[in-house]
Amino acid sequence: MISSLKAAIKDEIKYLTSSHGNPYHKIALIVAVFCAVFFTLTLSHNFIQEAPVAVIDLDNSKYSHELIEKVNATTYMEVTAVLNTPVDPATLFYKDRCVAVLYLPEGLEKDRYTRGYGSVGVFYDNTNIALTGDLKGPLNLLIAEESLEVNGASLDDSPGITLKERDLFNPSQSTGNGEGEGFLFFFSSMFFVFATIGIVPRLRLEHKLGPVLKDGFALEVAVRVLPYCCAWLGALCVGLVILRYLNELVISGNLFLFLLTQLIYIPTLGVMSILFGWTAANPGVASSRMIFFVPGGFIFGGYTGPMAQYAAWVRIGSHFFPLTWEFEFTRDILMRGAGLTDIAQTLGGFLLYAGVILTYLHWRFWKSQQELLGTEEA
Repeated sequence: MISSLKAAIKDEIKYLTSSHGNPYHKIALIVAVFCAVFFTLTLSHNFIQEAPVAVIDLDNSKYSHELIEKVNATTYMEVTAVLNTPVDPATLFYKDRCVAVLYLPEGLEKDRYTRGYGSVGVFYDNTNIALTGDLKGPLNLLIAEESLEVNGASLDDSPGITLKERDLFNPSQSTGNGEGEGFLFFFSSMFFVFATIGIVPRLRLEHKLGPVLKDGFALEVAVRVLPYCCAWLGALCVGLVILRYLNELVISGNLFLFLLTQLIYIPTLGVMSILFGWTAANPGVASSRMIFFVPGGFIFGGYTGPMAQYAAWVRIGSHFFPLTWEFEFTRDILMRGAGLTDIAQTLGGFLLYAGVILTYLHWRFWKSQQELLGTEEA
């Protein structure tokens, strides 16, 4: 028995190291090194450095300017915008432009120097529960130091400078607005890709691809994703309803506007899926390529970690992954209540992204046509 077990292990090692087997020993090392290096570079900060903060300064005084400078001087915060007119704080969070909005009311300087007290407001973006954890401590400490300056080292009965906090978009910290929603879109995207990425390899095995390349056009391949798109859209609506009524999902914006973005996002992901599976030998091989363009959006799209935690080049590069765009639409429309004009820039960028993918589809189709014609002539 032992000799037969040794023989089985020996035979498997021989197959593994031969040219006919899957060189897993090499792949395992490459994956381990890649993950260790890549994620060290992209996830090197375990806290948010220089979190973007906007300020609504209605006092516009010397003291308010000094306070803004103190906020900007901390290693945890960076003031990216200062407004001197009233504005809805929620609009300043669109496109993940800031993590918090500081509100300095009119008369702050007068109250600070004549009455010995004052109130500063702060609105936090709570779309990701972990987003503001590294920010609240330093901001509370800064205001506490301001209050100490007002009262003096002895601390009298004056309340000093106080900080009024408000968590926006997910005040109950429901997991339906975090992990639940993120996993809904991630797994839906993943299984949609599993269903569509093997379309071209399947057509090739069924000898249906050749006639399409000879007499058809690229959209004739692309439209094959539509039945899958309809199935996913229906399933997505069911999932959102369940999260809404069972897990307190926040829907602050127009649901129909969000569904409109899905009519663009889902087919775009389908076409991208077709392109990644185009050259695969069979649908099984094509399915393994899902890892190249779906999980990245989940990792860097703002649900596994706050967007502000990543370096600027990571936030820009993450838009290669379709899920990054999906999560931006989700946060802005569903959670923050953005309207069509508010997401116009994001929507325009995504339409350009979709246009590039469609253009590449036509080039891929034309390239395959040329290869087929070259093979027939030979």
